[in-house]
Amino acid sequence: MKPDLATRTTALEQAVTAGEGRLDPDLVTTARAVVERARQRGGLSAEHTVAALAGATGSGKSSVLNAVAGTDLAEPGVRRPTTSHALAAVWGEGADDLLDWLDVPRRHEMEPTATEPAAAGLLRRTRTPAGITTGLVLLDLPDHDSVVVEHRVRAERLVERADLLVWVVDPQKYADAALHERYLRPLAGRSDVVVVALNQADRLTPAEKDAVLADLKRLVTADGLPGATLVAVSARTGEGTDRLRGLLADAARRREAATARLAADTRAVARDVVAACGDAPPARAADRAQGALVDALEDAAGVTTVVGAVRSSAARDAHLATGWPVTRWLARFRKDPLRRLGLRRDEVRVPVDRPDLQHTSLPQSRPSVRAATATAVRTYVDEVTAGAPDAWVLAARDRATDATERLPDALDQAVASTRLEEERRPFWWRVVGVLQWLLLATAVVGLAWLGVDALLAYFQLPPLIVPDLTVDLTRWGGGTLDLPWPTVLAVGGVVAGLLLALLGRLLGAVGARRRAARVRRRLRESVVGVAVEQVRTPVAEELDALTTCRTAARTAAA
Repeated sequence: MKPDLATRTTALEQAVTAGEGRLDPDLVTTARAVVERARQRGGLSAEHTVAALAGATGSGKSSVLNAVAGTDLAEPGVRRPTTSHALAAVWGEGADDLLDWLDVPRRHEMEPTATEPAAAGLLRRTRTPAGITTGLVLLDLPDHDSVVVEHRVRAERLVERADLLVWVVDPQKYADAALHERYLRPLAGRSDVVVVALNQADRLTPAEKDAVLADLKRLVTADGLPGATLVAVSARTGEGTDRLRGLLADAARRREAATARLAADTRAVARDVVAACGDAPPARAADRAQGALVDALEDAAGVTTVVGAVRSSAARDAHLATGWPVTRWLARFRKDPLRRLGLRRDEVRVPVDRPDLQHTSLPQSRPSVRAATATAVRTYVDEVTAGAPDAWVLAARDRATDATERLPDALDQAVASTRLEEERRPFWWRVVGVLQWLLLATAVVGLAWLGVDALLAYFQLPPLIVPDLTVDLTRWGGGTLDLPWPTVLAVGGVVAGLLLALLGRLLGAVGARRRAARVRRRLRESVVGVAVEQVRTPVAEELDALTTCRTAARTAAA
């Protein structure tokens, strides 16, 4: 189903709005003028069809007007230029606002009555010839090749606003390049609202007339108007006048010329917009190109450094919680890697509503990394905008370049705001920590027991009763081994604590690797968020505008 004129003009307006600053300014101006003209014409008399007689100096436009009107309304002149202002023959009432919009001050109202005296002002009533009853405004335009610039401007303005165009040519200048290149070719695709009248046909023999009409048909077809109506007329003998009058009367009766002309104008400029929008970029190109961009941004954000710090920090925390209490304090002399980078949560003092104040102590990106980041951004833009018009590609690059300047701070804030520590300490840390202190207490008890026993022996006091732990070694080929309990407690507590600390170190390393893997995923998500916000979204907005422009223009051009 073809869209109506209102739909076309709305779509065209939407297209040029989306393409503002990207489309050629002249094209935007032309499109807006077409939209404005369509709306203005739609608010004026729908009962009248405006037909304009246009042509070069000496083509006989005024004589053709008189012949169609059946009376001498225009005065053909000998001196050139002959027509300075447009003249209107009006059939039917209610065309005053329309004529004001056309800026045609000279008006003749045609009525099917006897000729009456001229009324006050510029309006004169004249008897209507047979064939035309009502609903027609026939204009005699100034010469389009007038030596007076003002006359040409008036003619061109009315050529744009007329509903139906009747180009009057003569046998001498029907092939004039200015006519075809400047006026007929821009009307390509509007065959249903263009009539070409070969005037002064009485000067040609029948054979010559047929040859001229055939050549004229060839030229008009080459201009993009294969369906334009051609008619041979003679204002002097009346040849073809009835046919031309019938064409005008039929157009006025059907009242379709205005809509057809405006729809054709809208389609033509919309096709130019579609062509300017180029081909659509590859589908899902942004998804395919995002991976390489995020990898480069991760490098620029120092994700590898942060993940390494998280792993070392997690291993350090595990050692502090599960290591042998006698030696674990030595680990406190080794500075926490996360604290060194300013990423320890307990050191961050930033208001909740001011995340922009969060920063890390990561070193600024090296020039090589910055260059790699800029290259990755450009590569992303090139892949995503492949096939898009140059103006849109440049606009996307400009926005991406602006984002590149903001990327270091955005990446730093993304890293600083990413949760790097677990919400709760692992439960096994607490269990192992308690066991370590119990084992240490056991060793202390054993050592104290041995110390007291040695002190009593030194003072030659009765020794403490020291029970032995008997170990049966017969199954391994030995006998029995009696170990005093103080020794078992001291040595066993120390050895068990060291072995438990070793086990805790191994388990802590495994946990640190897992925690580092989780943090890497979170950091990548944060970097993806920066890539989307700073690069992908601005570029996507440009491409969305391009898509909107192309889709709306296609609707207008359908």
